[in-house]
Amino acid sequence: MRIERIEASRHKKGRVLVFLEDGTCLRATEQELLDFRLRSGDELDGETLERLKEAAGASGARAAAAELIGKRAMSRRDLEKKLREKGASEAEARYAAEWLEAIGALNDAGYAAALARHYGGMGYGPARVREKLYEKGVPRELWEDALAELAESGGQAEAFLEKKLRGRVPDEKEKRRLSNALLRRGFSWGEVREAWRRMGERLEEDY
Repeated sequence: MRIERIEASRHKKGRVLVFLEDGTCLRATEQELLDFRLRSGDELDGETLERLKEAAGASGARAAAAELIGKRAMSRRDLEKKLREKGASEAEARYAAEWLEAIGALNDAGYAAALARHYGGMGYGPARVREKLYEKGVPRELWEDALAELAESGGQAEAFLEKKLRGRVPDEKEKRRLSNALLRRGFSWGEVREAWRRMGERLEEDY
């Protein structure tokens, strides 16, 4: 297969476009240009062409992965999913994720802890934080260590009640409404009762 021409990409720095005689265009990097000593007019045998495609695919996946993780933190599962959506093969996506982990840019445990702190700071309880960890693709074996990042759950629930009541003494209807709100936020019934107890209030019944 003959190389018709080689051009620098106008949109991606460091990206090189290799146009082949059959009309296809390989998106490579300057590194592949050097490694394979590519020049316009060169003839590539089948084996070399396949190796070039593999190297270019891996480089492209790494570049896309670095760009994605640079915009926002995410789990390895979600990163690989997004890479496949962008056209990377399963192997290329896995390789790119492993590369980011090796250089410390991708860390599911750190991401899980950050999620727990974030949602805990928003006043969510352990059950709701577990839901978020599941949604974000964090492996289950990392959940409990992440939940250790939460402030003591009863304190969070108590802070929520204090913010809503602003010093008022609630009647039973308001207790019921606020208790249900805490349950929706992922606190257990025992944690809700304990929060009321610390505030000097007693629940008359299990709502």
